[in-house]
Amino acid sequence: MKTLLRFVVLCLAVPAGVVLAQDKATQEKPMVSQDPLSTWNKFAYARVKDMLLKSAEKMPEESYSFKPVDTVRSYGQIVGHVADAQYTFCSLALGEKNPAPDIEHTKTSKADLIAALNTAFAYCDKAYGGMTDATAVQTIKLFGNDAPRLSALTVNNMHDLEHYGNLATYMRMKNIVPPSSEQQQAPPQPAKK
Repeated sequence: MKTLLRFVVLCLAVPAGVVLAQDKATQEKPMVSQDPLSTWNKFAYARVKDMLLKSAEKMPEESYSFKPVDTVRSYGQIVGHVADAQYTFCSLALGEKNPAPDIEHTKTSKADLIAALNTAFAYCDKAYGGMTDATAVQTIKLFGNDAPRLSALTVNNMHDLEHYGNLATYMRMKNIVPPSSEQQQAPPQPAKK
């Protein structure tokens, strides 16, 4: 009987916990406007953009040339590659010719790469900021196939996260805590009387 009672309690408690967790997650999501698809995509972009910029700042200049093995990009090359990709995907979303600045192969210093990354994100900000759900469904060519315009920005987010994973691994190898793993500072509590 005790086993049955435990089982029933568990069956009731787990779904309740899931519902509570979902309610909390819902509260953390952005306000969804009349353009829920493009609004959510912009929210995701802002999050990964912040993590990438913080990652570029956190790594010391002398580690920008670090790569775990010779067959992969250095930390700085990944930062440059991410900047280049912003132009690739966001120019598609904007319906513009890719400026293709080739940052990965032309910039090496931390300051130059961070500046280029900021400029690339500013370019992408226009694409995310101007996207509505109505323009999101317009057809573009992506990787040679017809795709909704929003897919260029979705793939950009996925690509950014893929390379954030590389940067996070490199930071861990250098004993640096990646931005997404940093503890969030709790707001100061008022003094008790």
